Amino acid sequence: MPAYRSLFRPLAAALAAAVLFTSTPAAAAGKPAAAPTPAAAAGLQVPVEYYRLPNGLRVVLSRDTTLPTTTVGVYYQIGFRVEPKGRTGFAHLFEHMMFQGTPNLPKGGLDQIVSGNGGAINGSTRFDYTNYYEVVPAHVLESVLWVEADRMRGLDINAASLANQQGVVKNEVRVNVLNRPYGGFPWLSLPQYANTNWNNAHNFYGDLTELDAANLEDVKTFFNNYYTPSNAVLVVAGDFEAARAKAWITQYFGSLPARATPARPDITEPAQTAEKRASYVDKIAPRPALAVGWHMPERNTRDWLAMGVVDELLLQGDASLLRQRLVRDRGMSSSIDGGVNLLGNLYNYNGPMLFTAYLIHDASNTPDAVLGAIDSAVDEFKAKPPTQEDMDRAITTLRSGLYDVVGSSTRFGLVDLLASFALFDDDPARINRLEAELRSVKPEEVQAAAQRYLRRENRTILTVEAGAAPKANTIGGVK
Repeated sequence: MPAYRSLFRPLAAALAAAVLFTSTPAAAAGKPAAAPTPAAAAGLQVPVEYYRLPNGLRVVLSRDTTLPTTTVGVYYQIGFRVEPKGRTGFAHLFEHMMFQGTPNLPKGGLDQIVSGNGGAINGSTRFDYTNYYEVVPAHVLESVLWVEADRMRGLDINAASLANQQGVVKNEVRVNVLNRPYGGFPWLSLPQYANTNWNNAHNFYGDLTELDAANLEDVKTFFNNYYTPSNAVLVVAGDFEAARAKAWITQYFGSLPARATPARPDITEPAQTAEKRASYVDKIAPRPALAVGWHMPERNTRDWLAMGVVDELLLQGDASLLRQRLVRDRGMSSSIDGGVNLLGNLYNYNGPMLFTAYLIHDASNTPDAVLGAIDSAVDEFKAKPPTQEDMDRAITTLRSGLYDVVGSSTRFGLVDLLASFALFDDDPARINRLEAELRSVKPEEVQAAAQRYLRRENRTILTVEAGAAPKANTIGGVK
């Protein structure tokens, strides 16, 4: 399978760097979302039409004719949080199976349609969704809609294709985690120590023996449970004629049978009341590493919004406080990275999440010394509200990042935001309120959120001992 279908590309900040809060009622079934309010008119004005088909499929249309291309995204509300116990890595394995062909389109047919017309195609699995998208010349839109509807209708599932993709996924695990220095650190390893609920704490890339245990019945059951119209959203963004696009969507997706939306398991995390510490040896890592993860507030709360600003001021960019103190002032590392949701951004998850800071450091700096420097910077940050100058800088950077994402020539960032807001909030038009919500954050809210969530008892510390170099000390001798 091409490299672009690899599940994880760990990023400290991906797709967008902005914050939001307000959640408004969604568009009524079959009706487009209301136009942006006057208060939001000064910000983004992304065209958004939102409706549902009778079978429950959510549809988001965003017309923009500045480039003669169209981006199609199909997002299913199934990520690795809710994959079956005993089948770790199954959500990702199934993503691969979606490229193995259907009864109407053999394996490779989708690539020929998209790549053969100069387009791009991709898919990924994340905490709370699996997505598939194509960027194509505008005249290829109908073909892509037919293909995505055909995949939603059913797959050509057979033993040979399953065995082939089990091998591909296991090789990804070996290449990206097992045989790479710092493989899985901290995006894969830290959640397993920080979380308690199995849904959030298991090895979501997949245990090799459990990947081998997947069978054809597992694949068929998974498809029937989660790849249903009522559990998905279709986003079309770019150059298209609205009436024609809607007719194609009705023609190809409207005939798909309605199926029950799967019940969502309890993915809540109990409140953490004491600091957690863990350590492991990476046999091929040349230098030690350290990560700290704090549990985030619930999505769509004021504290969640404020923590987006905390992230920007404390961790993102050369002017951030942690980078200033640990990199510039102390020289403990060449970089300190992290953020909210290392596999995405502030918006595209819908459950428990960590705010993470991590670095690879010289062995001459013990983990205790590195942690002490982090604590000193965090305590400094919590001691007083950010200045108006700090807030202005953060908001400017966040706003710039938002415009970069929405204005990307691939439109993938735009599709990702629209799909996430439709899946999780039933309200893709909230994209046009982001700037107003961002500007609503007060310095006192930022300080209060930092004080509430950047507490020692709310965090997990993970140290990596360098197996390819003399061992560094662990924190307090904890293994």
